[in-house]
Amino acid sequence: MNIRESISYLIAQIGKAHRSRAEAHLSCSGVHVGQEMLLMLLWEQDGQTQSQLAEKMDVQLPTLSKMLRRMESNGLVEKREDAADSRVSRVFLTAASRQLQQELTHIWQLLEEQTLANLTTDERILLRRLLLQVHNNLTEST
Repeated sequence: MNIRESISYLIAQIGKAHRSRAEAHLSCSGVHVGQEMLLMLLWEQDGQTQSQLAEKMDVQLPTLSKMLRRMESNGLVEKREDAADSRVSRVFLTAASRQLQQELTHIWQLLEEQTLANLTTDERILLRRLLLQVHNNLTEST
């Protein structure tokens, strides 16, 4: 089997190309790839717990903690102890990250347009359905 003809190889290459394109777009905003997704989750609902964010981003808690430390030192988020349970940390947007919302939303829309260029609406719907199935295949416990 030629590895370059496999679907798995193509998925890996698409992931790398998408990340590279995202890095290029995000470089002027001072936000690193992955951080924009965390900010988007907080724009939807500010003050989520670290566990909630890790689950939604499908990352391990140590990975999220490292990302949050970096974002906190850059003034993008603020961690605070939960009022009801001091063992829980909640993550909040800062004024600086709120100011980035319009710019990062525009960047994400541009990336989405570039990703799906030359696909019809039906092809986009089918691609999304197929990718969801592939994701489910790879994350389902066996």
